[in-house]
Amino acid sequence: MTTLAIDLGGTNFRAGLVDGQSVEPHLLGRWPAPASRDDFRARIETLMAQHRADSLGVCIPGLARGTVCAWTPNLPFLDGVDLRAMFPGIRVALGNDAQLALLAEAAAGAAQDARNAILLAIGTGIGSAVLADARILRGEGGAAASFGWACADPSDPGDDAHGWLERSASGTALDRIAASLGLADGPALIAGARAGDKEALAALERPAAALATTLAGAVALTGSPLVVFAGGVVEGLDVLEPLVLPALSRQLPPHLRSVRLAPARFGTRAALVGAGLAAGGHPAWVEDQ
Repeated sequence: MTTLAIDLGGTNFRAGLVDGQSVEPHLLGRWPAPASRDDFRARIETLMAQHRADSLGVCIPGLARGTVCAWTPNLPFLDGVDLRAMFPGIRVALGNDAQLALLAEAAAGAAQDARNAILLAIGTGIGSAVLADARILRGEGGAAASFGWACADPSDPGDDAHGWLERSASGTALDRIAASLGLADGPALIAGARAGDKEALAALERPAAALATTLAGAVALTGSPLVVFAGGVVEGLDVLEPLVLPALSRQLPPHLRSVRLAPARFGTRAALVGAGLAAGGHPAWVEDQ
């Protein structure tokens, strides 16, 4: 079986080919995201024909219900599109980018030895996924693990576009905190804290506490002994872990206090790897009926 794996983002379209028993796709190229439904279909049909692929795995930055793109806010022309109907006669797997990233980490990455794990992809926003008893948790309509909407502030009025945790601890939130200190961005804030800047370190305490408190609820609910960090913020895990882990452990029962934090192995390649694995029928990816 030859699988075409597609990592479709709001700005980029990456394609890779999985042939035989390999886990990581051979990268075919990276292009700007398609501008229309027809453009999307034509690109995939061309790549499928060129490489004689007989299965297709696609990850999207949004909500996937089976093989239907239910909600793709940065690519609205795909909303409601059933990829199985668009590409008849081939095996199709579709998933959310965080769920497929965790599939990659569970198959051959940071969660390879775990049956239960949580993935947090912290970048501009917060994506998340859960591995439960060695299966990627999809949830009702594919909507499981919308962790950016977790909240630890009962007085928060809510927001239609961004959840409390995303507003408190995403890369965008760290950029905003950095700007208040006269720093360029979140990475500069992390770098300052790493260098011993007390003001930068103090500024990170609040987002770290938001992560720790909400993560405690997720770990307690799932029993996960491992939290895998992905996305841009993973570069600052050495700084964030000493702030997050004690507060996280403090809010957990004794039998869960050994929870570990770990960086993702596959980095920005994870969703592409996961798309190939899902299309190849990896046992951690349960097909929706």
